[in-house]
Parts: sequence; structure tokens; C-alpha cells
Amino acid sequence: MDRDRGGPVPPSPQCADPRDRPSFRLLRRGDRPAGRRGLNPGLFLSLVAQDPFNRALLARLPALGLRQGYLTAGCMFQAVWNHRAGRPPGWGVNDYDVFYFDDRDLSWEAEDRVIRRAAALFRDLPARVELRNQARVHLWYERRFGVPGPVLRSSRAGIDRYPVACTCVGIALADGALYAPQGLNEIWEGVLRMNPRNPHRGMFRAKAENYRRRWPFLRVLG
Repeated sequence: MDRDRGGPVPPSPQCADPRDRPSFRLLRRGDRPAGRRGLNPGLFLSLVAQDPFNRALLARLPALGLRQGYLTAGCMFQAVWNHRAGRPPGWGVNDYDVFYFDDRDLSWEAEDRVIRRAAALFRDLPARVELRNQARVHLWYERRFGVPGPVLRSSRAGIDRYPVACTCVGIALADGALYAPQGLNEIWEGVLRMNPRNPHRGMFRAKAENYRRRWPFLRVLG
């Protein structure tokens, strides 16, 4: 999950590896990322692809064969906020989160094997990639966040529970489909609203204020 630690961010790679070619068109000068109807999926994906690490991950991750694999969290929506702020696309991204769902083995050892395979796949990228099996999140959630977490039934269920509503976004590794149950408009508008599917006000306020420190144009509602 997005750690929101702030601080130095590693430089973006050139991604000269032929595996890392983007699977969708990059935003070009003159493109309008938002209009009267808000941010559309195609231009959202194009903004995400401005970050070379995102391009590399989306190109390489399918090789792991993850069940219900998604690239998700800060590397998605922060690319939009950075575009609005005139910053490099990967500015402020501390890690790149990957969700998958495999309930066949809930042991840490099984998850660690997947993490090690991913580390070998990305050993040439100076980016922190964090993989989490959503089938076992309930085993450690309360210890980390101080409140019980439900047993999740899918990777999407994990994305659905981000504390800030507009940040519930992910890209499916299998087909590149965008999952955005709360829509995209509030990302572009900079509206931070508590997610009704995870109504823990303390968690929401901490996350929202952390975002506002880095992107002051964001607005906290509630």
C-alpha cells in the first residue's frame, strides 16, 4: 500500500528495455486531460503511463501470472496530481503497489515466494515494488492499522477499501482494464472524501492531510 512517507524519490529510468514499451498512447502536448465531463479513462491511463516505472511494471508484471493482478494505489492517482502541479509524473511516489488474490495458500511463505519472483523480475529498476496477496490481508490488518479488517474475496475488494474515495483505482494486469469504482472526476478535481466502504475517520484524515501537504490544491471534504 502507498506508504506516503514523502522524501527523496529515485530518478525515473529511461526504460530502454523493449519489454517496457507502453501499451497505450502517451499524453502529448495539447491533449486535454479533463473537460466538462471530467477525466476520461483513456487520458487517465495516458497520464499514468507518463511514469516510466508504471510502463515497465505494466509490461512485465503479466509474466508473473498473478491471479487477479492489479497495479494500484499512489502510482496511479498521483500521476494526475503531479500533472496538475507541473511536476514529474513519479514525484512523491514512494512505492508501486501490486495486488493479487490467491486463497489457495495463506501462509507468509507463499506470499514471500511471489515477492522474490517479482524482485528478480524488477532487479534492474530503482523502484520499490510491493506485492500483497489480498486473500491474507485480514491476518495482519488490525496489527498494522489498529482496527479489524474484513476477509477480502478479491483484489478489487482490497482496492474498494482505500480510505480516500477517489484513490480507489487500479489497472488489471491481465488485460489493462481500468477499475475505478468511485469514478475519476474527483481525482482530477482534487477532492478528498472519506470512502463509505471504509468509514474510519482517523485513517481518512491522516491520509488526506498527508496528501494535502504534498499537493496543496487538494480539498478535503468531511
